[in-house]
Amino acid sequence: MSQTPLMPKATAVWLVENTSLTFEQIAEFCKLHPLEVRGIADGEVAAGIKGLDPITSGQLTREELERAAKNPAHQLKLAERKVKVPEIKRTKGPRYTPVSKRQDRPNAILWLLRNHPELKDAQIIRLIGTTKTTIAQIRDRTHWNTQQLQPIDPVSLGLTSQIDLDFEVARAAKERPAMVLQNTGSTLLPAEETTAPEPAPSSQPFADMSRPKRQDEEKIDVDSVFAKLKQLKRPADDEDDDGGY
Repeated sequence: MSQTPLMPKATAVWLVENTSLTFEQIAEFCKLHPLEVRGIADGEVAAGIKGLDPITSGQLTREELERAAKNPAHQLKLAERKVKVPEIKRTKGPRYTPVSKRQDRPNAILWLLRNHPELKDAQIIRLIGTTKTTIAQIRDRTHWNTQQLQPIDPVSLGLTSQIDLDFEVARAAKERPAMVLQNTGSTLLPAEETTAPEPAPSSQPFADMSRPKRQDEEKIDVDSVFAKLKQLKRPADDEDDDGGY
């Protein structure tokens, strides 16, 4: 429960006009400075503000008010609410950008596209509160003000914080290696294959073709060839001579 009453200045106006509480008691209850309460009593502060009765609004009980009026040292305490108002949860959506800074968003988008191309469109939208259409136009150079755009850091423009920017960049970096492997394919061999020893050469039919020949194998003895031919021819000549007699 909040310790500050609703419409504190209007409540202070009513307490000044309708009670005998000290300025310090009213200032403590309404979370104001005592001089500001004194200015309300003098008509210099909160001029034109209508007083709000804290008793009818359920913020203060009559018994608590009477107790404080009798004891100047007593501090007023808010009454417990009979009806609990549910807390309003803020829905997640695009980051709100002030109107005065919306004209700087295209420059910030151009800076992010050039310096952090790994960021997705959804991440850029979360950072500076833009649209996919604007991002696509700046990327394709079809934006109406393309010629005048200059890349400017969105942190320096006040469109986002350095913590949020670093978080989105780190998040995109974690997803980038998996995408690169899918696009380029696996090009590295396992360590078992690169560090394994080379197998010994096996005996193959054509393994001797690369071996240099010896000199005695390349040189042919002509005399021995003719001697061999003469030995083969002699038996045939002896048979012809016997048949002639």
